[in-house]
Amino acid sequence: MTDAGQQPAVPSPARAALPGRWTTIWSRPVGWTLNHVLYRTSVTGRSNVPATGPVIFAGNHISFLDGPVMFGASPRAMHILVKQEMFTGLLGRVLRASGQLAVDRSGDRAALLAAKGVLDAGRCVGILPEGTRGSGEASAINKGVAWLALNSGATVVPVAILGTRTGVEHLDAVPRLRRRLHVSFGGALNVSRRPGETGRVSMDRAGTEIRAALARHVQDSIQRTGQPLPDADSPQERHEAVAGTPADHPIRKVQ
Repeated sequence: MTDAGQQPAVPSPARAALPGRWTTIWSRPVGWTLNHVLYRTSVTGRSNVPATGPVIFAGNHISFLDGPVMFGASPRAMHILVKQEMFTGLLGRVLRASGQLAVDRSGDRAALLAAKGVLDAGRCVGILPEGTRGSGEASAINKGVAWLALNSGATVVPVAILGTRTGVEHLDAVPRLRRRLHVSFGGALNVSRRPGETGRVSMDRAGTEIRAALARHVQDSIQRTGQPLPDADSPQERHEAVAGTPADHPIRKVQ
């Protein structure tokens, strides 16, 4: 585990490879079209997003559409961590052209540093930190999000995404067109290392704080919208889903 105050060693080209700012200019209207033409998306809490400075958007994850829907709903452009398996063919070209960041889910230090570089440049990063749709592997999720938050000083904004998968729909189901979706940006939080605290302790505490904030926000959004999470296969899975531990764009291990 890398100490919160240290930078993992990585070749300098990986640090410098920032997506061009033009990548989010053309893709923002596409995100808006997805949310307001193909689907009917209600968006709340935009005022919770800082107007400037680095921001980590941490959203829950129930469908493959969560990332694009979050991207289109945000008041600020973001670069989302997406599993590297998606970067093939036409879709891969679109993801690269829109400035998304490829990540190896088996453990990808370079992807973390690329995301930190984006944050250091004052931009925004989007993470669906569950690791796989609906799984809820919180310990793995929190390490990546916590490491980024601690080492970049970025503000974390929890994002609740509801309606992209409902009932007993399959994980790969395409939501019917014009379905009502809900995206809510929660209260921003900042985490930092406390005096005398080791890197490991800082990571664990920061991860717990982020997870708890996301969990509360997902629950609040469910209560406010009346839109439940999709059915779970077991009470444990249902509990983890409600707890807001989400993503197909995760980082499973930070060393």
